[in-house]
Amino acid sequence: MSREICVYLDFLEPHHREKIAATAAAGGMTARFFGPEEKTQALACAREAEVIYSVSRKPLTCAEKVKWYCSATAGVDDICSKPGMLPAGCQLTNSNVFGLTIAEHTVMVTLMLLRRMPEYQAWVRERIWRGGLSIRSIHGLEMVMVGTGQIGRCIAQRFRALGAAKVTGVNRSGRAAAGFDETLPVSRLEEILPRAELLVLAVPGTEDTARLLSRERIALLPETALVVNVGRGSAVDQPALVEALNDGRIAGAALDVVVPEPLPEDDPLWTAKNLILTPHVSGNYTLAYTRDRNVESFCEDLDNYAAGRPLAHLVDVSRGY
Repeated sequence: MSREICVYLDFLEPHHREKIAATAAAGGMTARFFGPEEKTQALACAREAEVIYSVSRKPLTCAEKVKWYCSATAGVDDICSKPGMLPAGCQLTNSNVFGLTIAEHTVMVTLMLLRRMPEYQAWVRERIWRGGLSIRSIHGLEMVMVGTGQIGRCIAQRFRALGAAKVTGVNRSGRAAAGFDETLPVSRLEEILPRAELLVLAVPGTEDTARLLSRERIALLPETALVVNVGRGSAVDQPALVEALNDGRIAGAALDVVVPEPLPEDDPLWTAKNLILTPHVSGNYTLAYTRDRNVESFCEDLDNYAAGRPLAHLVDVSRGY
């Protein structure tokens, strides 16, 4: 009986399929590919599959023999927060390949805020030709990066290259991470918020990160502070952030993730001052590099799986990442 891999994805190109098929064959397995229009066939395959590689969680609802589920997403909190979603003994991995695209998005929105683009764009829409707004630079900026995983490290690297004066990392334990001037535990976040000119959040959605940026912590930020969230919308107290923006208590914010998604038409975030909103697009699969690395990452672990080695991107389900 063949050992099957159910690949249920919509971003694969022919060369991706070839790479996956060849890697599977080298490990004595057979890869079967399904697009979004082949949901019924994909679910049928998932019932017998030993390995599933997908963005969708639907195959898990009927997977009876799966031993490894590889999520093509970085975030897997939706799986980890639901006991029993993974079959007993099933290993879970995620795809830590979104750092480059999310880091470039973070640089983009930060520069837009520093150079007053929301205000200039508002004038241009009204056909007002006006300049002269004072601007700031990443050069000399003090940055606080909450989340020092692959995405956080990629972001920090680019801000350091652009001349940030200091890049402080914050994570759960305070364990040192490459690319940061210092790394502090989240329990010391209040100490550094008063000097954070740029606060970037790139954390998973867990009980520990829910409303991490609370009303009380927002109040500690200086008036010059910019807040960028590219992790999970649940990490920010959104009503408190809107108030701080509209009252001028912080200089601006950029949110790529919100609660809920999609954002309701009457949500106050739509009209908050100096806020750049994007519809959860900093990552995704629209960049070719991301798609290539996603497949490469899966194939690297497929080699590990076939050889009986530990999976490199294994998720700690109890932690949620």
